[in-house]
Amino acid sequence: MPQQQDQGQKQGALKRIFLLIPGILLCGVVTIISLGIQAAEERVFDHPYIEALVVAILLGMAVRTAWEPAERWRSGIAFSAKQLLEVAVMLLGASISFAAILASGWLLIGAIAATVVIMLAVSYGLARLLGLKAKLAILIACGNSICGNSAIAAVAPVIEANGDDIASSISFTAILGVLMVLGLPLLIPLLKLTATQYGILAGLTVYAVPQVLAATVPAGIVSTQIGTLVKLVRVLMLGPIVVGLSLFVARRRKASTKTGMAEQGTAKAASISPFKLVPWFIIGFLVLAALRSFQLVPDIAIAPVTRTAAILTVVSMAALGLGVDVRVLSTVGGRVTAAVTLSLMLLLGLSIGLVHFFK
Repeated sequence: MPQQQDQGQKQGALKRIFLLIPGILLCGVVTIISLGIQAAEERVFDHPYIEALVVAILLGMAVRTAWEPAERWRSGIAFSAKQLLEVAVMLLGASISFAAILASGWLLIGAIAATVVIMLAVSYGLARLLGLKAKLAILIACGNSICGNSAIAAVAPVIEANGDDIASSISFTAILGVLMVLGLPLLIPLLKLTATQYGILAGLTVYAVPQVLAATVPAGIVSTQIGTLVKLVRVLMLGPIVVGLSLFVARRRKASTKTGMAEQGTAKAASISPFKLVPWFIIGFLVLAALRSFQLVPDIAIAPVTRTAAILTVVSMAALGLGVDVRVLSTVGGRVTAAVTLSLMLLLGLSIGLVHFFK
């Protein structure tokens, strides 16, 4: 009897896996096309102005607009959008060394951290004032304040954001990200910025690392080095922010299920383990980051792990696009655009004030 149960469980597991294959393959096709477009950009412009993950979500949305996937595709698409994204976030930990923060100096670190925290609060409040939902406001705030699409993709599974919110925030953030790359160098003569000042400004305001390179290369190697360093410190803020959000969401969920049972909830709250509150992939992220910091992850493994995380993220974005109804985006488009634009302008103003301090 136990053998029959084990066999039945194995067959059930295999069946579930086979059900995932069509949707995963569909996401894979969109991913391959998106990576091909990014590779073409790199050949023509040296740097991708529109990253593959943005292309993937836009292509997925285009496919979803023209054709609604039937039931046989949906389980694989859902798996790609959630579980694969969680794996990608975890793997990113292997590419981060805590020592990299310390190398840039405490004053600059404090300034970057303060800028991120201030802009998180301001962007969130602004988005809420414009009538956006809390989860969408959090995505916009993290995208603008930390590292654009990567931050949105990392935070989304933690706060359990839906595909429409993710697609909205990424799509509009991506457009402004490209405009920043093209327009930011114009500020060098206008504000009479030094190479160091411009590097700090680019690192604080431009969303993605490749976009920082694209924005700083015209200003010289010093700006590129400074901008990349500042951007790295800014990206490293994502870890604490994600952990903090996961703890907040878990505690809020715990509290909401115990309405009317205050005494019992208080008694149990003290026994809540952080390992139960923090999602598994965040724990994995921190473990891999610690291993990397102690040089227990070999250098030769960093590039393959980072590349795998990047590809899985693109697959997840393709899945999110395939699950998005464009009509939903049109209902929030104006407000999202206003929230992202105003937040970015405030970040730019705060950053300009900061760079004049670092003469």
